[in-house]
Amino acid sequence: MTSRLFGTDGVRGVAGRDLTAELALDLSVAAAHVLGDASASEATGRRDRPVAVVGRDPRASGEFLEAAVVAGLASSGVDVLRLGVLPTPAVAYLTSALGADFGVMLSASHNPAPDNGIKFLARGGFKLPDAVENEIERRLGEKWDRPVGAAVGRVREAYGEADRYISHLLTSLPRGLDGLNVVVDCSQGAAHMVAPEALLRAGATVEAIGARPDGLNINAGYGTTHIERLQQVVVSRGADLGVAYDGDADRCMAVTHTGEVVDGDQIMAILAMAMRAEGRLAHDTVVATVMSNLGFKIAMRDAGVKVIETAVGDRYVLEAMKAGGYNLGGEQSGHVLLLDHATTGDGLLTSLHLLAEVARQGRTLAEVASVMTRLPQILVNVKGVDKAKAAQSAELKAAIADAEAELGDEGRVLIRPSGTEPMIRVMVEAASEAQAKEIAARLADVVSTTCG
Repeated sequence: MTSRLFGTDGVRGVAGRDLTAELALDLSVAAAHVLGDASASEATGRRDRPVAVVGRDPRASGEFLEAAVVAGLASSGVDVLRLGVLPTPAVAYLTSALGADFGVMLSASHNPAPDNGIKFLARGGFKLPDAVENEIERRLGEKWDRPVGAAVGRVREAYGEADRYISHLLTSLPRGLDGLNVVVDCSQGAAHMVAPEALLRAGATVEAIGARPDGLNINAGYGTTHIERLQQVVVSRGADLGVAYDGDADRCMAVTHTGEVVDGDQIMAILAMAMRAEGRLAHDTVVATVMSNLGFKIAMRDAGVKVIETAVGDRYVLEAMKAGGYNLGGEQSGHVLLLDHATTGDGLLTSLHLLAEVARQGRTLAEVASVMTRLPQILVNVKGVDKAKAAQSAELKAAIADAEAELGDEGRVLIRPSGTEPMIRVMVEAASEAQAKEIAARLADVVSTTCG
């Protein structure tokens, strides 16, 4: 193959064109051979066949892709538990809780409805390392001995397992949400049933929006990428706060009673301080990416919490957390990892713990979020440039040095190449939005003129 099939979060593309039923079936066969064989050798006790759980978000294309995945697994001798429409973190949890050898999730997260994706999860519910994905890709289309008769996999519906996931979330909560009036935006996505139910069972009064998926409206005008709808509803209803998820509910953003957005950095700051105060923050450390707001890092420094930075991407955050034994990390986008309770980012889990802290303090979300001051952050994408030239440009290095001297301790500059396009991302944080915009535009001009 000329390019790697797996991206940063599974195999994605336009369903029916890039991600076809044939590809879904072939990928599942290859995954069964790699993950089923590996799990069988690791498992203690005897099992006749490996077991996989399969879940999906409500996209229309998920119906035929699920059928193809299930067919590929069962024809390879894997028993399949069909979970139905559930969030990605629910599938990850159930992979572990049900003792499955691996899991499969069909979703394209916050992407529009025509897209879809296939994500494989290892035993225990963790994302696959690159080496395992490469092995699955290498074994695509290989010849194999097909099981027959009693050796073929069996398929069973396991839709009731959603309640097991909800119960797990509620068990993780340190306190109830009684007294909170919450609007929840389910993004017409995978959390449309479990999120309102979990919040209600936790004690909150709940109004759900974006909770009527039709297979084609996922992420359309709702969710974390369209937070303005939630802002309007929270203010118009006089609710205490709102929470929003993306299509597969592995991300969470929040909105105060006045409509102000509380992003992933602010949520991490709130949780880090609460966990540290209770002695639950491992090594008094939180893991974040280089894109986290400088205000977050300042707040953590002042609170005595160490921040470890990684490259952008939740998989890099997770790697650093597992390597160092840390239990809190995430991204500004709202992808927060609470490893004491989950193996991946879980928007619903995050929102429940955020709301529990608001309830504990007995203050508004705006007051609770004031532990961090978010500095103005401007991001400019400079397209059609030579990334190699940018790395070597003396003129660009001088311009960056000048900008950093101008900002001092009240701002920062981050210039990084896109991982997938001929593009340089210029990010500037400053004490004022006007200053951040002016410096970002100046640096973008230098990138464009010297690296084109």
